[in-house]
Amino acid sequence: MSPTTTTVTITNSPPTRISTWSRIRTSPAVLAGVAICFTLIVLAVLAPWIAPYDPNRQGLGIQLADPSGAHWLGLDSFGRDVLSRIIWGARISLWVGVVATLAAMLVGSTIGIIAGYFGGTIDRVITMLTDILLSFPQLVMGLLLVAVLGASLTNIILAIAVTAAPAFIRLARGSTLAMRERDFIDAGRALGFSDMRIMFVHVAPNILDEIIVMGSLWVATAIRTESTLAFIGLGVPPPTATWGGIIREGFEFLNDNYLLAVFPSLAILITMIALNLIGDGLRDATDPRAPQ
Repeated sequence: MSPTTTTVTITNSPPTRISTWSRIRTSPAVLAGVAICFTLIVLAVLAPWIAPYDPNRQGLGIQLADPSGAHWLGLDSFGRDVLSRIIWGARISLWVGVVATLAAMLVGSTIGIIAGYFGGTIDRVITMLTDILLSFPQLVMGLLLVAVLGASLTNIILAIAVTAAPAFIRLARGSTLAMRERDFIDAGRALGFSDMRIMFVHVAPNILDEIIVMGSLWVATAIRTESTLAFIGLGVPPPTATWGGIIREGFEFLNDNYLLAVFPSLAILITMIALNLIGDGLRDATDPRAPQ
Protein backbone atom coordinates (compact mmCIF):
# COMPACT_ATOMS: atom_id res chain seq x y z
CA MET A 1 0.00 0.00 0.00
CA SER A 2 1.46 3.26 -1.05
CA PRO A 3 1.24 6.07 1.41
CA THR A 4 -1.27 8.77 0.67
CA THR A 5 0.26 12.17 0.16
CA THR A 6 -1.86 15.12 1.19
CA THR A 7 -1.00 18.50 -0.24
CA VAL A 8 -1.98 21.49 1.86
CA THR A 9 -1.96 24.87 0.24
CA ILE A 10 -1.45 27.82 2.61
CA THR A 11 -2.31 31.23 1.38
CA ASN A 12 -0.57 34.00 3.21
CA SER A 13 -2.77 37.07 3.20
CA PRO A 14 -0.97 39.75 5.16
CA PRO A 15 -3.25 42.02 7.16
CA THR A 16 -3.77 45.45 5.84
CA ARG A 17 -1.36 47.77 7.60
CA ILE A 18 -2.32 51.37 7.91
CA SER A 19 0.76 53.52 7.61
CA THR A 20 1.65 56.08 10.20
CA TRP A 21 1.12 58.86 7.71
CA SER A 22 -2.34 57.55 6.87
CA ARG A 23 -3.29 57.45 10.54
CA ILE A 24 -2.09 61.02 10.96
CA ARG A 25 -4.05 62.24 7.95
CA THR A 26 -7.24 60.56 9.16
CA SER A 27 -6.93 61.60 12.79
CA PRO A 28 -9.68 64.12 13.68
CA ALA A 29 -7.57 65.46 16.56
CA VAL A 30 -4.55 66.16 14.35
CA LEU A 31 -6.66 67.71 11.59
CA ALA A 32 -8.47 69.99 14.03
CA GLY A 33 -5.23 71.02 15.71
CA VAL A 34 -3.49 71.68 12.40
CA ALA A 35 -6.43 73.76 11.15
CA ILE A 36 -6.37 75.96 14.25
CA CYS A 37 -2.58 76.33 14.21
CA PHE A 38 -2.58 77.12 10.50
CA THR A 39 -5.16 79.85 11.10
CA LEU A 40 -3.06 81.33 13.92
CA ILE A 41 0.08 81.26 11.77
CA VAL A 42 -1.70 83.01 8.91
CA LEU A 43 -2.98 85.68 11.31
CA ALA A 44 0.51 86.18 12.74
CA VAL A 45 2.27 86.35 9.38
CA LEU A 46 -0.33 88.66 7.83
CA ALA A 47 -0.80 90.79 10.94
CA PRO A 48 0.24 94.07 9.23
CA TRP A 49 -2.55 93.58 6.67
CA ILE A 50 -5.18 91.78 8.77
CA ALA A 51 -5.09 93.79 12.00
CA PRO A 52 -7.69 96.57 11.72
CA TYR A 53 -5.57 99.13 13.60
CA ASP A 54 -2.01 99.89 14.60
CA PRO A 55 -1.55 97.87 17.82
CA ASN A 56 0.26 100.76 19.51
CA ARG A 57 -2.03 103.60 18.42
CA GLN A 58 -3.58 105.21 21.49
CA GLY A 59 -6.94 106.92 21.75
CA LEU A 60 -7.67 109.63 24.28
CA GLY A 61 -11.01 109.63 26.03
CA ILE A 62 -12.05 106.16 24.83
CA GLN A 63 -10.01 103.95 27.18
CA LEU A 64 -11.49 100.61 28.33
CA ALA A 65 -14.34 100.86 25.82
CA ASP A 66 -16.58 97.81 25.44
CA PRO A 67 -16.64 95.77 22.22
CA SER A 68 -18.37 97.55 19.36
CA GLY A 69 -18.69 97.49 15.60
CA ALA A 70 -15.57 99.63 15.23
CA HIS A 71 -13.56 97.70 17.83
CA TRP A 72 -14.74 94.10 17.98
CA LEU A 73 -12.91 93.25 21.23
CA GLY A 74 -12.93 96.71 22.76
CA LEU A 75 -10.09 99.00 23.79
CA ASP A 76 -7.49 98.74 26.55
CA SER A 77 -6.47 101.28 29.19
CA PHE A 78 -4.53 103.31 26.60
CA GLY A 79 -7.30 103.27 24.02
CA ARG A 80 -5.55 100.66 21.86
CA ASP A 81 -7.54 98.15 19.84
CA VAL A 82 -7.50 94.81 21.69
CA LEU A 83 -8.13 92.68 18.59
CA SER A 84 -5.17 94.24 16.78
CA ARG A 85 -2.92 93.68 19.78
CA ILE A 86 -3.98 90.03 20.09
CA ILE A 87 -3.27 89.43 16.39
CA TRP A 88 0.16 91.04 16.69
CA GLY A 89 0.77 89.24 19.99
CA ALA A 90 0.40 85.91 18.17
CA ARG A 91 3.64 86.73 16.36
CA ILE A 92 5.62 86.86 19.60
CA SER A 93 4.00 83.83 21.22
CA LEU A 94 4.28 81.55 18.19
CA TRP A 95 7.81 82.70 17.35
CA VAL A 96 9.03 82.13 20.91
CA GLY A 97 7.28 78.77 21.20
CA VAL A 98 8.53 77.36 17.90
CA VAL A 99 12.09 78.70 17.97
CA ALA A 100 12.71 77.82 21.63
CA THR A 101 11.37 74.30 21.14
CA LEU A 102 13.38 73.72 17.95
CA ALA A 103 16.55 74.86 19.73
CA ALA A 104 15.82 72.58 22.68
CA MET A 105 15.08 69.66 20.32
CA LEU A 106 18.29 70.12 18.36
CA VAL A 107 20.63 70.60 21.31
CA GLY A 108 18.89 68.23 23.74
CA SER A 109 18.48 65.39 21.24
CA THR A 110 22.11 65.64 20.13
CA ILE A 111 23.37 65.48 23.71
CA GLY A 112 20.98 62.63 24.55
CA ILE A 113 22.08 60.55 21.53
CA ILE A 114 25.75 61.04 22.44
CA ALA A 115 25.11 60.04 26.07
CA GLY A 116 23.07 56.97 25.16
CA TYR A 117 25.41 55.79 22.42
CA PHE A 118 28.73 56.06 24.23
CA GLY A 119 27.55 55.33 27.77
CA GLY A 120 30.16 55.15 30.51
CA THR A 121 31.47 58.34 32.07
CA ILE A 122 29.98 60.58 29.39
CA ASP A 123 26.54 59.13 30.04
CA ARG A 124 26.86 59.42 33.83
CA VAL A 125 27.97 63.07 33.70
CA ILE A 126 25.25 64.09 31.25
CA THR A 127 22.61 62.20 33.20
CA MET A 128 23.68 63.85 36.46
CA LEU A 129 23.54 67.34 34.94
CA THR A 130 20.19 66.58 33.34
CA ASP A 131 18.74 65.41 36.65
CA ILE A 132 19.96 68.61 38.32
CA LEU A 133 18.22 70.76 35.69
CA LEU A 134 15.04 68.70 35.87
CA SER A 135 14.93 69.14 39.65
CA PHE A 136 14.07 72.81 39.12
CA PRO A 137 10.49 73.65 38.11
CA GLN A 138 10.49 74.91 34.55
CA LEU A 139 8.94 78.28 35.38
CA VAL A 140 11.37 78.89 38.24
CA MET A 141 14.32 78.10 35.99
CA GLY A 142 12.93 80.41 33.33
CA LEU A 143 12.46 83.19 35.87
CA LEU A 144 16.04 82.84 37.10
CA LEU A 145 17.53 82.91 33.62
CA VAL A 146 15.46 85.86 32.39
CA ALA A 147 16.15 87.78 35.60
CA VAL A 148 19.90 87.26 35.12
CA LEU A 149 20.05 87.77 31.36
CA GLY A 150 17.45 90.53 31.11
CA ALA A 151 13.99 90.69 29.56
CA SER A 152 14.37 90.60 25.79
CA LEU A 153 13.03 88.39 23.03
CA THR A 154 16.36 86.61 22.49
CA ASN A 155 16.92 86.00 26.20
CA ILE A 156 13.38 84.68 26.67
CA ILE A 157 13.87 82.19 23.83
CA LEU A 158 17.22 81.14 25.30
CA ALA A 159 15.77 80.72 28.79
CA ILE A 160 12.85 78.60 27.58
CA ALA A 161 15.15 76.48 25.39
CA VAL A 162 17.45 75.77 28.35
CA THR A 163 14.51 74.69 30.51
CA ALA A 164 13.13 72.41 27.78
CA ALA A 165 16.40 70.79 26.67
CA PRO A 166 16.71 68.33 29.62
CA ALA A 167 13.45 66.63 28.67
CA PHE A 168 14.74 66.02 25.14
CA ILE A 169 18.08 64.81 26.51
CA ARG A 170 16.35 62.20 28.64
CA LEU A 171 14.06 61.07 25.82
CA ALA A 172 16.84 60.80 23.23
CA ARG A 173 19.16 59.04 25.66
CA GLY A 174 16.58 56.39 26.58
CA SER A 175 15.66 55.73 22.96
CA THR A 176 19.32 55.53 21.93
CA LEU A 177 20.09 53.04 24.72
CA ALA A 178 17.47 50.71 23.26
CA MET A 179 18.45 51.42 19.65
CA ARG A 180 22.20 50.78 20.00
CA GLU A 181 21.59 47.12 20.79
CA ARG A 182 19.77 46.49 17.51
CA ASP A 183 21.28 44.25 14.87
CA PHE A 184 21.60 46.95 12.21
CA ILE A 185 23.79 49.00 14.57
CA ASP A 186 26.09 46.01 15.07
CA ALA A 187 26.15 45.56 11.31
CA GLY A 188 27.15 49.18 10.85
CA ARG A 189 30.03 48.78 13.27
CA ALA A 190 31.13 45.60 11.49
CA LEU A 191 31.16 47.49 8.20
CA GLY A 192 33.44 50.11 9.73
CA PHE A 193 30.93 52.98 9.94
CA SER A 194 32.09 55.85 12.12
CA ASP A 195 30.34 56.59 15.40
CA MET A 196 29.16 59.92 13.98
CA ARG A 197 27.52 58.18 11.03
CA ILE A 198 25.85 55.57 13.20
CA MET A 199 24.51 58.15 15.65
CA PHE A 200 23.15 60.72 13.22
CA VAL A 201 22.43 58.69 10.08
CA HIS A 202 21.10 55.47 11.59
CA VAL A 203 20.06 56.14 15.20
CA ALA A 204 18.64 59.68 14.96
CA PRO A 205 16.12 58.99 12.14
CA ASN A 206 14.75 56.01 14.06
CA ILE A 207 13.96 58.05 17.17
CA LEU A 208 12.86 61.19 15.33
CA ASP A 209 9.15 60.41 15.59
CA GLU A 210 9.32 60.32 19.40
CA ILE A 211 11.20 63.62 19.46
CA ILE A 212 8.70 65.29 17.13
CA VAL A 213 5.78 64.17 19.28
CA MET A 214 7.38 65.61 22.39
CA GLY A 215 8.31 68.76 20.48
CA SER A 216 4.70 69.42 19.47
CA LEU A 217 3.69 69.25 23.12
CA TRP A 218 6.59 71.43 24.26
CA VAL A 219 5.63 74.23 21.87
CA ALA A 220 2.48 74.65 23.94
CA THR A 221 4.52 74.66 27.14
CA ALA A 222 6.92 77.25 25.71
CA ILE A 223 4.04 79.56 24.72
CA ARG A 224 2.55 79.22 28.18
CA THR A 225 5.90 79.99 29.81
CA GLU A 226 6.42 83.08 27.64
CA SER A 227 2.94 84.33 28.53
CA THR A 228 3.60 83.73 32.22
CA LEU A 229 6.88 85.62 32.08
CA ALA A 230 5.16 88.51 30.30
CA PHE A 231 2.36 88.51 32.87
CA ILE A 232 4.79 88.99 35.75
CA GLY A 233 6.74 91.68 33.92
CA LEU A 234 9.66 89.64 32.58
CA GLY A 235 8.48 89.36 29.00
CA VAL A 236 9.21 91.43 25.92
CA PRO A 237 9.23 95.09 27.08
CA PRO A 238 6.19 97.22 26.19
CA PRO A 239 4.71 98.59 24.04
CA THR A 240 5.27 95.36 22.04
CA ALA A 241 2.02 93.39 22.09
CA THR A 242 2.20 89.97 23.74
CA TRP A 243 -0.62 87.81 25.02
CA GLY A 244 0.78 87.67 28.53
CA GLY A 245 1.35 91.42 28.56
CA ILE A 246 -2.24 92.10 27.46
CA ILE A 247 -3.52 89.84 30.24
CA ARG A 248 -1.36 91.70 32.74
CA GLU A 249 -2.78 95.05 31.65
CA GLY A 250 -6.31 93.69 31.78
CA PHE A 251 -5.76 92.19 35.22
CA GLU A 252 -5.29 95.68 36.62
CA PHE A 253 -8.72 96.72 35.34
CA LEU A 254 -10.85 93.67 36.06
CA ASN A 255 -13.52 95.77 37.77
CA ASP A 256 -13.73 98.21 34.85
CA ASN A 257 -13.53 95.84 31.87
CA TYR A 258 -12.83 92.19 32.63
CA LEU A 259 -13.01 91.28 28.94
CA LEU A 260 -9.59 92.88 28.44
CA ALA A 261 -8.06 89.91 30.27
CA VAL A 262 -10.51 87.30 28.96
CA PHE A 263 -9.86 87.65 25.22
CA PRO A 264 -6.06 87.07 25.25
CA SER A 265 -6.59 84.26 27.75
CA LEU A 266 -8.93 82.59 25.25
CA ALA A 267 -6.28 83.00 22.54
CA ILE A 268 -3.76 81.16 24.72
CA LEU A 269 -6.32 78.49 25.63
CA ILE A 270 -7.24 77.83 21.98
CA THR A 271 -3.55 77.58 21.05
CA MET A 272 -2.86 75.15 23.91
CA ILE A 273 -5.79 72.95 22.89
CA ALA A 274 -4.71 72.91 19.24
CA LEU A 275 -1.10 71.99 20.00
CA ASN A 276 -2.14 69.30 22.46
CA LEU A 277 -4.54 67.84 19.90
CA ILE A 278 -1.66 67.62 17.43
CA GLY A 279 0.67 66.11 20.04
CA ASP A 280 -1.85 63.51 21.20
CA GLY A 281 -2.73 62.59 17.63
CA LEU A 282 0.92 62.19 16.63
CA ARG A 283 1.58 60.09 19.73
CA ASP A 284 -1.30 57.75 18.90
CA ALA A 285 -0.26 57.52 15.25
CA THR A 286 3.35 56.64 16.03
CA ASP A 287 2.56 54.25 18.88
CA PRO A 288 3.67 50.75 17.78
CA ARG A 289 1.08 49.23 20.11
CA ALA A 290 -1.75 50.99 18.29
CA PRO A 291 -4.06 48.72 16.28
CA GLN A 292 -2.92 48.36 12.69
